[in-house]
Amino acid sequence: MLKRTLLLLAGVCLLHTAQAQILKKASGILKSAGGSTATGSVTENEAGMGIKEALEKGVSAGISLLNKQNGFFGNDLYKVLLPPDALKAERALRSIGLGSQVDKAILQINRAAEEAVGFAKPIFVNAIKQMTITDALNLLRGGQRSATDYFQSKTTASLKNAFAPVIDSALNKTSATRYYGDLVTKYNSLPTTFNKINPDLKGYVTEKAVQALFDQIAKEELAIRQNPAARTTDLLKKVFGAKS
Repeated sequence: MLKRTLLLLAGVCLLHTAQAQILKKASGILKSAGGSTATGSVTENEAGMGIKEALEKGVSAGISLLNKQNGFFGNDLYKVLLPPDALKAERALRSIGLGSQVDKAILQINRAAEEAVGFAKPIFVNAIKQMTITDALNLLRGGQRSATDYFQSKTTASLKNAFAPVIDSALNKTSATRYYGDLVTKYNSLPTTFNKINPDLKGYVTEKAVQALFDQIAKEELAIRQNPAARTTDLLKKVFGAKS
């Protein structure tokens, strides 16, 4: 009888210990998911606001880097060269002494991109505001560039539609359209030219400008996730500090 009682007591103790471990583990999961109400934990609202703030920070950083003189032209990574279908034209024109005109066209194309990027922030910020808390929580728990990938998939089409008129205006303002158009006209008029090229730059430069911005947002997101020094506000420190 005594032996049976001892075995029963031992079983109860083991069960209690297992339940405590399960509860502790569940509590940890809730905290990491941002759902705990314990002191120092991250609430769902804070997590959502944190990922939105990270995206806004990335947008601002990207625009600041690119929306200045030589932001594109002086940057080997983002410098906009002539479209691929115009490379043959570039070589042909340089070979007949028109290299300076080619260089001028490339410079003005980049000046247009630099100017146009400055108009992008309201478009990006508005897109960020449309994100739900659920979206933001999923992004917080996702991969190293999950926020950027989500943002890119949801906004690229509308961004291009909104961005294209700005690019077009900037290209015309900096005379990039005229310089490039002159080059294309000269190349298309050469007797050796059989495949004519399209002088329209708007779509090409729009694509390059949007790609550059998303690339910068991705870099900023990665820095915030991995580098505590990049978390420049209390909210970013709390949300991403708890995540890591």
